[in-house]
Amino acid sequence: MTSHPKSHLFYQTRKRKPVLDQARGIYMWDVDGKRYLDGSSGAMVCNIGHSNEHVLAAMRMQMEKSTFGYRLHFETEASERLASKTASLTQDGLNRIFFVSGGSEAVESGIKLARQYALAVGQGSRWKVISRYPSYHGSTLGALALTGYDPLTEPFEPMMRPMPKIPAPRAYLDGLDPDDEATGRHYADMLERKIIEEGPDTVLAFFVEPVGGASTGALVPPKGYMERVQEICREYGVLLILDEVMTGAGRTGKFLAGEHWDLAPDIVVMSKGFAAGYVPLGAMAAHDRLVEPVLDAGGFQHGYTYAGNPLACAAGLAVIEEIERQGMVANAAAMGDVLLARLEDLKQRYPIIGDVRGKGLLTAFEFVSDRHSMAPLPASLSAHARFVDIAYEKGLIVYSRRTRGGVDGDHILVCPPMIVNENQIDEIIDMLDASLREFTSEVQAALPQSA
Repeated sequence: MTSHPKSHLFYQTRKRKPVLDQARGIYMWDVDGKRYLDGSSGAMVCNIGHSNEHVLAAMRMQMEKSTFGYRLHFETEASERLASKTASLTQDGLNRIFFVSGGSEAVESGIKLARQYALAVGQGSRWKVISRYPSYHGSTLGALALTGYDPLTEPFEPMMRPMPKIPAPRAYLDGLDPDDEATGRHYADMLERKIIEEGPDTVLAFFVEPVGGASTGALVPPKGYMERVQEICREYGVLLILDEVMTGAGRTGKFLAGEHWDLAPDIVVMSKGFAAGYVPLGAMAAHDRLVEPVLDAGGFQHGYTYAGNPLACAAGLAVIEEIERQGMVANAAAMGDVLLARLEDLKQRYPIIGDVRGKGLLTAFEFVSDRHSMAPLPASLSAHARFVDIAYEKGLIVYSRRTRGGVDGDHILVCPPMIVNENQIDEIIDMLDASLREFTSEVQAALPQSA
């Protein structure tokens, strides 16, 4: 491997990685010529694959016109066109679009709009935003206040105001049937109890991923859960805010995951696949009935320098055009079924896999030390990180997190770009198989008594 010169960059750790040379479709190459299959779309971002020529052409065209126009000085054709297109793809009434540069910014925007709406309509006592544990909603302090992931939140708790949490509907860990509507009601009713406990006139919103992301590993809610959650929010005047940062832009087999349950949220936040990694871009889509009172009361007291950047918006519009032109949402649904079936086959062969789950091309499998008790592997093994390294050595990029609040448990997210075909899924599975063989051997050597 090419030696690394000293770097002035720093991120989470001192660990170095190969230098990226180029990326095309679902593949990436380092400067030494080694090929990697992007089995997680980066961080579930590169939904349409790498180096799509239509998107690059749209960016070149916009760069020749203007790369920046501050929103307080100009309206831009690119941002207007993307806003119109986004509104047309969201649920009825979500006609007002606010652009941002990433998921954390989108979440912050949703929180702030909800609060300013409450103030504008005389409901200033409402400020609490209920979320779930585990969950992840972003890295800024406001987004972390909603997040339930101990290693990320605990260092900063003295600096923020953590919000109320209810348990995520992890039926597979609790021994409940996710296909039974009683299970969905069981978990959803925890929201009603929390609203009552906190005081209904103090609760502003419920913030939730329709399908779980990194913190719960592609957790699909049990039957009836999301519908019941919406009923409860309406009954108590609580805003329903969907975090579609990871699920939006087609990954689950619908443009927005909330469509799977015919949800009518008050606010939706998006990023990641919304611009598919070509530029930093995200969006908040809000209902007219929230935005108008806020504007009437003096305006939305919030903003970012790069909100509505014309170059970003031109890229984002081109991404959506490619999603539609190539039928990627339908492909995500169809190839997601194939991928889940293949992962289930691996589960039958490797007892260390305790659960396989997901919707569309947002899928995951979870490691356990015992399938009957669903006990996790010892945290000391750092199994999620070790498996990612093994797969990476074999040329497969996957994504991992700790399943149980960031402290215990290990899951692997397998989320290839939405252009993936069945042959490429077979390639992913072959590399996962080889990685699982090596990983299982290591675990058995470290824990001779394990299955």
